Amino acid sequence: MTTSTKLINELEKVLSGQPWYGSPIYDILDEVTFESAYERQGHAHTIAEIILHMVSWAEEIIDRLNEKPASLPVSGNWPHPGDPDEQKWKMWIEDLKLVNVNLVKTISDFPEDKWDEPIIDERPDEPVTTYKELVYGFIQHQIYHAGQIAVLNRVIIG
Repeated sequence: MTTSTKLINELEKVLSGQPWYGSPIYDILDEVTFESAYERQGHAHTIAEIILHMVSWAEEIIDRLNEKPASLPVSGNWPHPGDPDEQKWKMWIEDLKLVNVNLVKTISDFPEDKWDEPIIDERPDEPVTTYKELVYGFIQHQIYHAGQIAVLNRVIIG
């Protein structure tokens, strides 16, 4: 099995498959209402903010796999969702799904012989990261935020 295939399988498992830890990301999001997406609990990010953060980082990972230098996401690390808007909320869920489709395509097209090469990172004091480590780290990042969303949603809806 190729590295691309392994990475795609792992990503798809956490998005919509049967991950060992519980519900996949898209199932968790199906339980979030528009109202709960914008409700703030203390100083924690809202679910809407977390979704925008997840989309931004998926876009950044695509950029890095396309050999752009590592940076913060173009749309920002924590984009502000603005005022509650149900249409925007629905669009962001679709954006998350679409960016993951694009990421799967990017991973699929990535040259097999480059997975163990370091990403382009001109930032000082950053550890060397290979393209393969980048994608595995991104998957872990998305799982982490899915857990936050699941907990926040349980607190909000009871």
